[in-house]
Amino acid sequence: MEILPLLASTPHSTLIYNIMKATAEKRYALLQAARDSDYVKKVHGSYFNVFFAAFGEEGEKWDLFMVLDGEFPDMNDLHKYDGFVISGSPCDAYGNDLWILKLCFLLQTLDAMEIKVLGICFGHQVLCRALGGKVGRSCTGWDIGIRKIRIVKDLPPCSFLSNLSEIPASLSIIECHQDEVLEVPLGAEVIAFSDKTGVEMFNIGDHILGIQGHPEYTRDILYNLVDRLLNNNSIEVGYAEIVKFGLEKAEPDRKCLERICRNFLSGDTGRIENRCNLVVT
Repeated sequence: MEILPLLASTPHSTLIYNIMKATAEKRYALLQAARDSDYVKKVHGSYFNVFFAAFGEEGEKWDLFMVLDGEFPDMNDLHKYDGFVISGSPCDAYGNDLWILKLCFLLQTLDAMEIKVLGICFGHQVLCRALGGKVGRSCTGWDIGIRKIRIVKDLPPCSFLSNLSEIPASLSIIECHQDEVLEVPLGAEVIAFSDKTGVEMFNIGDHILGIQGHPEYTRDILYNLVDRLLNNNSIEVGYAEIVKFGLEKAEPDRKCLERICRNFLSGDTGRIENRCNLVVT
């Protein structure tokens, strides 16, 4: 909807209504790259519900595309969306399954159109791959639990962080991955890193944001995931116990991470303001 041409001829009340209507019609889509676990279906309904609870807001329209099963948005409809979110996945972002290659092409198209894309875990990695970066298996193995990530000092301007009252020196986030970004795409900026992973967050302008951790996860989801990884022999008993013990001792900065993601997707730099009450270490 064109807003500015209405200024000269539209009554004030009608103009406000049109602006509110345009804002309320924002549309997003989740590109889901993992199937719902039995636990998530029982407790949360679906991963889609988990993502909407973390990143969605009232008045927005959200669609779901199960890209893992070959379900993709129509290329002719991409312009109708304000942004896309790519979920995590048990698959390798560097794999050559047809759906992964098709996802890479979609992400390249969205980048060229400068439509916002937020990548989470696998989504972070496949976004990097699609845009020319390098991803692969971490040489230090699994990273599961709550990890402190450090924000890069002297960041270049990016709207989704610029309105924080103070950019925190670090954030705690839930992690569950054994692959990582090895090299960011040309033109990308590393926003955060950790002692375990060199690229925890990266961005390209104000339309691409990758996050290695899971700002959408609750601790109960990770507890269940640890049990499933243990049951299928992906991790050892001792490591699972260490992870669970760590979950009892630390708390992720979910609220602030969610607000950063919402701010990125909405493009509303006034949305986060002073609501991230973090202890800077």
